[in-house]
Amino acid sequence: MIVEHLSLVDFRNYAQAELELRPGTNLLVGRNGQGKTNLAEALAYLATLGSHRVSADAPLVREGRDAAFVRARLAHGSRSVMLELQVNKQGSNKARISGNPVRASELPRYAQVVLFAPEDLTIVRGDPSSRRRFADQLLIQRTPRLAGVLADYDRTLKQRTTLLKSARARGMKADQLTTLEVWDDKLVSLGSQIIDARSRLAVDLSDPVARAYAAIAGADHAPELAWAQSIAGADPEEGDGSAETPTTNQTAEQFRAALQAKRPQEVERGLTLVGPHRDDLVLRLRGLPVKGYASHGESWSIALSLRLASAELLRAESPGGDPILILDDVFAELDAARRSRLADVVAGYEQVIVTAAVAGDIPDPLRENAVRIEGGEILGSLADHPFEEGS
Repeated sequence: MIVEHLSLVDFRNYAQAELELRPGTNLLVGRNGQGKTNLAEALAYLATLGSHRVSADAPLVREGRDAAFVRARLAHGSRSVMLELQVNKQGSNKARISGNPVRASELPRYAQVVLFAPEDLTIVRGDPSSRRRFADQLLIQRTPRLAGVLADYDRTLKQRTTLLKSARARGMKADQLTTLEVWDDKLVSLGSQIIDARSRLAVDLSDPVARAYAAIAGADHAPELAWAQSIAGADPEEGDGSAETPTTNQTAEQFRAALQAKRPQEVERGLTLVGPHRDDLVLRLRGLPVKGYASHGESWSIALSLRLASAELLRAESPGGDPILILDDVFAELDAARRSRLADVVAGYEQVIVTAAVAGDIPDPLRENAVRIEGGEILGSLADHPFEEGS
């Protein structure tokens, strides 16, 4: 799969932009703050229905406008498809596929993009929500219908938590809150699907992460992934990530039992204390948690490995060919050895898009098709529009 053409209107700092892309490597060069990452963000949004930088859509829309438009022509072998997305500051987004109106949640079926950016270090060093977000965006790419399940779970969670807060305010006891059973049923039904899908994802990622880490770091530090789940007694949001993924297949029964056990505390605190929204993906190297123990270089290597493993999974499962691989301002953060190893790993993908402030940071094999970006404009070939790097 490759992106042949990307068009933006009122997206971030672009009033309008047209970018032609080629198979193989495409290098976007420009000083910081000129709009390189915005191009990468637009493409990734089509695949994940979210930004890697912000949790809301409003910042994606250019100041003074109500909506932004992203259009991408993708080639799947000899077949082309046009994806169009209208990102609204308020209300639901709208989408089209080859001119036909569809739900925005349909876009990931056609766009397979894996983006790695400096923000991904928070997957390793940030709070549990960063790792849940990583996992859920990959779940959507592998199984697009889960976008609806995740959205429905979030809505149910908010409604259930609102009821708990109301009960707390009125001084109600747990046994008086009979209407909570309705929301429990919905929460368990939706949440069990998410928990099971995440558990399968951790298993499926394990070998690809180990291979990617060894390739990037040049060493085997035995990376491991496992979920600390609140239905099994862990509460990573409270700092307890000790419990691992349960061995039982009866996720729904375990979820329901955990809700019953926690109900008095939930009513007292006005919070839903059990469910996939409280879980954490625990990462380890050499048997130790990456967060708090890994060096800076090891943290970068595991973060890169998670994205490269994601690309490998999508590559193996997608009938449309390789996912589009985007490396956004990554090479400046790596030492020379890791730069070279990363270039070797990604060289075999159908299309790789690299952004950089300094072209010299990029290994020679990835410097093809260099385009200069400045002030929200795509100027053209870097050879025709050179600038003094570092000035």
